[in-house]
Amino acid sequence: MAKAQYVILRFSKYKGPEIGRIEAHDERTKEKYASNPDVDTSRSALNFHLIQPEHSYREEAERQIAEAGCRVRSDSVRLVEVLIAGTPSFFKDKTQEQIKEYFEHALEFLKQKQRAETFVSAVVHLDEKTPHMHVTFVPLTEDNRLSAKEIIGNKAKLSQWQSDYWKHMVGKYPDLERGESADKTDRKHVPPRVFKEMTHLAKQSRKIEAVMDDANVFNAKGKLQEVEALLERFIPSVERMQTQLDQYKVAFTDTTTENASLKKEIAELQSKLDTAKRGSVQKKLDDAQLLNDYRELRRIVERIPPEILERAKRQEHSAAVSRCTR
Repeated sequence: MAKAQYVILRFSKYKGPEIGRIEAHDERTKEKYASNPDVDTSRSALNFHLIQPEHSYREEAERQIAEAGCRVRSDSVRLVEVLIAGTPSFFKDKTQEQIKEYFEHALEFLKQKQRAETFVSAVVHLDEKTPHMHVTFVPLTEDNRLSAKEIIGNKAKLSQWQSDYWKHMVGKYPDLERGESADKTDRKHVPPRVFKEMTHLAKQSRKIEAVMDDANVFNAKGKLQEVEALLERFIPSVERMQTQLDQYKVAFTDTTTENASLKKEIAELQSKLDTAKRGSVQKKLDDAQLLNDYRELRRIVERIPPEILERAKRQEHSAAVSRCTR
């Protein structure tokens, strides 16, 4: 089944000290990125600018604001960042020149919406799993007022931004889809890192299950010790995952009948996605698959001998207490 390919346009607003942190990330001025393990600094030389910053982000923002004669408060938004991205499959097999052309076309859209002289930087990152662009600008209106609220707007205006952006992009890339706005859904958006964590946990769970499947009367002691070592990080990670799924209102199921129903729902959603590639269907499918993966984790946990499970939980509790008392 061919996956739907979506356009992504997201806004963030920054007021003061955090502007330096955003610049450090966008301009790759740090040697390591512990908070974002997807950054492969060995590939950072592939990144490129469509707008090269002439000064630091904060310095440029303050210069533009001063020249416009704007009055500012400590909580005034001085910089807006726009994330331009897309579904990973869209960029697969595209050359660097084709990727550059895509982001140039996206930047044209932003320049139609915002005064060109207010842009600070536009940098394309190719050193992460999916190519994307960070565009920063000072939120000055046509009549030189500092107002991110007027430019970006409320939920209705944000939805219009998304629609206009999709119309602009689909003219050149007809296979792109417009996802449903988050304000039209009941659930909170599940961030990509949760899906990444689930993928990592699924790999760990398969390793644990393989060890248990290989156990017999002759090697049981050694295999159980191996499982115990693997559980040291796995058990607290599974519990954190449950907390996160609760937080993002992903509904849990507990019975065999309900789990069978969940698998049927996934199949039905996949079928709907084939015939109508709507963002709402894609989101439901992603959430349902995430939940199904979690149920698989719980099934493997239930196979672990109770005494080993308890020992792993006690070790995690002791480690947590130790961390708190340092």
